[in-house]
Amino acid sequence: MISTDVLTSYIRKAMPDASVTVTDRTGTMDHLMVRVVSDAFKGKNLLDRHRMIYQSLDEPMKDGRIHALELKAETPEGS
Repeated sequence: MISTDVLTSYIRKAMPDASVTVTDRTGTMDHLMVRVVSDAFKGKNLLDRHRMIYQSLDEPMKDGRIHALELKAETPEGS
């Protein structure tokens, strides 16, 4: 299990400007929907955006605090 604040801090280490919204999908805080909005995604395709998020969450993914992750990665302009 990982808290919203801890998950957000992992992402903001990689993307300091990120706006992060976390939704617990099952009530166990290990199956999550995460929406990240950041200028760091400008010029990046969807796969590269998801890689950036997965890289920032490498530790909690490997140690099992996050079991399943659904991602939305957007720029502030909405793309």
